[in-house]
Amino acid sequence: MRLIPSLALTLTLAASVAGAQTQAPTLEERMSQAEFHAAGLDKLSPQELAQLNAWIEAHGGGSVKYVSSSGAPVFYPDDSSRENVESTIVGTFDGWRGHTVFTLENGQQWAQAESGSRDTGKFNSPKVKIKPMLLGSWLMYVDGCGCSVRVKRVK
Repeated sequence: MRLIPSLALTLTLAASVAGAQTQAPTLEERMSQAEFHAAGLDKLSPQELAQLNAWIEAHGGGSVKYVSSSGAPVFYPDDSSRENVESTIVGTFDGWRGHTVFTLENGQQWAQAESGSRDTGKFNSPKVKIKPMLLGSWLMYVDGCGCSVRVKRVK
């Protein structure tokens, strides 16, 4: 009969560990101390900060890692979340020049991730498809010019 209480304790501990693993990281864990201060979050009371963290978790916080250890944004923390992106470039597209940043109608920004340049002629708000490639890279296809460039998401 001693087995049942110890089994119940083991299951309770396993459930609490599993719950802790799926809880979203708090703002304090996601941001550097300097970012936390710059955003004014250090001015919140502990209750206000707890309420904000609860809201973020309830609205899609999940277990997503938002910044790398270097402070750079992490948009796709694992390969399973990488899906094709289809949108339109805002304004005129005329190619890329080594460090070109492409702003899309959906609000995302993608930067050229390979060296080189290409003059494509001018295209007004062309449609683009950005596809995940091997080893975490992305390839952006631009309608109209029949061209593609490796990109990385910056916003």
